[in-house]
Amino acid sequence: MEQITPKQRAKLAVNALKNDYPDAVCSLTYTDPLQLLIATRLAAQCTDARVNMVTPALFERFKTAQDFAQADVAEIEKYIKSCGLYKTKAKDIVTMAKQLCDNFGGEVPDTIEELTTLAGIGRKTANLVVGDIFGKSAVVVDTHCIRITSRLGFHSIKDAKKIEFILREVLDANESNDFCHRLVLHGRAVCTARSPKCDECSMADFCEYAKNEKTK
Repeated sequence: MEQITPKQRAKLAVNALKNDYPDAVCSLTYTDPLQLLIATRLAAQCTDARVNMVTPALFERFKTAQDFAQADVAEIEKYIKSCGLYKTKAKDIVTMAKQLCDNFGGEVPDTIEELTTLAGIGRKTANLVVGDIFGKSAVVVDTHCIRITSRLGFHSIKDAKKIEFILREVLDANESNDFCHRLVLHGRAVCTARSPKCDECSMADFCEYAKNEKTK
C-alpha cells in the first residue's frame, strides 16, 4: 500500500485491534484504586495471572492505605513471595502507603505527576491508574507496547517515556488506553516476541515488520 502517515497508521491499528479484541480490559483483578496500584506494582517482572492468585488474600488482610502503611514489611513479604522481587515490592508497598496517607489523605491521586512521586510507581503504572480508574487519556508502555509499536513502524527505540509521548502524538486520546490493553492481548496471542504470526495478524497490511518479512 502507498505510504501512510503515523496518524493514519495509528487509526488503522486502533480499528484493527478493536475488531480483534472488543473487550479491552486490564487483566489484573481489583476493586478500588489502591488495589490496582498495588497489583500493578506486584506485576513488575511477574505475570498478571500470578498476581491475581496472590492479591485476594493480601487485600483481605489489608484493606486501606492506612492498613498497608502500618503493616510489617515481613508480613507483606509472606503474601507476595511468589511474585518475585518480593522484598523490594513489599518495602515499596508500605512506603507508598505511608506517602498516600501523609501526602494525599490516604487516597490514590489522579495525575501521573502525583502518582510518580510514590515509591515504586513509574509512568507505566501511573498511566494505567489514571486511564482505568479516572478515565483520563493514558498510554501504558509495557513490553508488548514497545515491541508491537516498534514493529508497526512508529519508532525504533526502547525508551518507554519517549515512546509514550510518540504515541500520544498519533493516537486519539479517547482510544489510547483501550489500545494499550489490546496490544497486550495481541502480543500474547499473535505478535509474540520470538515468533510473530504475521500471516494471522490483522495489522500485517500496514506493519513495517510484516512488510520486511514478506520481502525476505
